[in-house]
Formats: sequence, C-alpha cells, structure tokens
Amino acid sequence: MGQSIGIKDMRAFFAIVEEGNISHAAQRLGIAQPALSRQMKHLEENLHVKLFERGSRRIRLTEAGQLLYGRVESILGLVDGTVREITEIGSGTKGTIRIGTITTSGAMILPDLIAEFRKRYPDVTFEIWEAEGARIIELLDTRMIEVAITRTQVDNLAYELLVLPNEPLVMVMNSDNVCGKNKSTVKLEELKDQPLIIPLRWKSNFIAACKKLDFDPNIICVSDSIVQDLLMVKMKLGAAMIPFSGKRLLTDGDLVYKRIVEPEMTTHTVVAWRKNQTLSTACKNFIELFRELFIKE
Repeated sequence: MGQSIGIKDMRAFFAIVEEGNISHAAQRLGIAQPALSRQMKHLEENLHVKLFERGSRRIRLTEAGQLLYGRVESILGLVDGTVREITEIGSGTKGTIRIGTITTSGAMILPDLIAEFRKRYPDVTFEIWEAEGARIIELLDTRMIEVAITRTQVDNLAYELLVLPNEPLVMVMNSDNVCGKNKSTVKLEELKDQPLIIPLRWKSNFIAACKKLDFDPNIICVSDSIVQDLLMVKMKLGAAMIPFSGKRLLTDGDLVYKRIVEPEMTTHTVVAWRKNQTLSTACKNFIELFRELFIKE
C-alpha cells in the first residue's frame, strides 16, 4: 500500500493528541479503544514512521508525530472551515445575491431592503446590475443575475413574479417654469405646448392619452435615464415624467413634483425570477424579506 493518510485517520490522530491518551480519544470518537489502537498502528505502518513514544501514561509525540500534528491541525481547520462555509451558504447566511434593476425601482426598493437584510444576514454580499428593463430581463435569462426588479412587461409563464401596488407617475418641473393651477397635481391638458421629456416605456400611452384630449404633446426628448431626465429639468430644458419614487434620486429645491391627473397615470414595479432556475438560499431569503416589507396581504 502507498503512503497515504485519510481524513478519518487525521481526526483519530488529532483526537489522541488533544485528549492525551487513547482511552479518552476513543470515548470522544465513539469507538472502541482496541480499534483506535489498531488504526494508529496501521497508520504508522503505512507512513513507515513512529508517531508516538510508547511506555508513557500520557501520549508523547515523536518528531514525525509533532510534524504530522501541525499539518493535521491546519488541514482539519481548513476542511471544517470549508464545510462550515458551505453550510452557511446553504442556510443563506453567506453568499452573494446578484440583482438586476432599473434605476427608479432600485432607488425605491433596494436601500431599505438591503439595510434590513444586512441586519439579519451580515455576511451576505450583493452584486447590483443597473440597466433598462429589456436588458435586465436578458441578464435574468442568461443567469447573470438571480432576480430582476423592473417595470417591463414580464411573462408570468416563464417567470415567478411579485408585483408591487401601482404608484403614480408625476411630472417634475423646474421651479422657474411651473405649470398647472393645483399645487400638487397637474392635469394632462395643462401640459399642452410644454416642452416634455418622456421615458420610452410610457411614450405610446402618454401620446394616446394626449390625443384623446385633442392635442399632440411637445416631446423634446425620449429618455429612459431618470437621473438624466431630472438633470435636464434642472437645466430648464423641459418637464419630465417619472415615477413618484424617482423623487429619491435628486433632492433639489429647484424641482417641483406634481402628480398627473385627468387622467391619472400609474406604473408598477415587478420582481421576477425564472421558474426553472434554482435560487441560492440567500436569494430566497431576500425574496421572502421583499414580501414581508412590500407586499401587503
């Protein structure tokens, strides 16, 4: 037989050294003392060295035994640590959650969600991918991410979905060019002739709503970058339509937010993951926390 040593032999040898005698080590390992003595004799024969000094009531190690003890201590520490890490990942207390999100939904949901999640699972880390809705679904399909947060239409046959309640769309205006008589709302017809910045995902619905009121909106820019849209409003280029939650992206005294009414316009956020994809335990815990914080039964 070649010179080798297995994990079982390492644990037995380590227990003997730690306990100081074979009898106590056998009790610790739950095996008979003669069997443990034979296992150590076989190990010495296999390695062609003596590991223990015989004739002493307490175990004494030879030079070879001392070397093996140092190595075994390191190896068993690495093995046990690895098993512990794998177990922690399996329980969701460690690992990395990969999330894809559009800007506004991420700004509305993720800060509070991650803060609470980190309180419960402080060793879990995050990778966050930010893009427009179609790209987020593409990342989900290629498994670059485990969960998507988007406002895009999502096929419920291919994905598991959690849908947040509707939130209003608002028109954000520069304080130097505010339109609409009401302080907190603006009628759609009051936006006639105003230079407008409209996200692509709502462009067709917005134009259709305006045509029902017999006017063509003055859209100067179509942009899905909410932060860029807010900055353009700040530069007095026009008024921009954004979700209400987009207010968190830029706190600025130059900006005025008014909910669109007559007709009211709304949007909603969807959290999606593939039906045929096995999620990490950490991601499952993340989804459950999302339910707890944002989904009202």
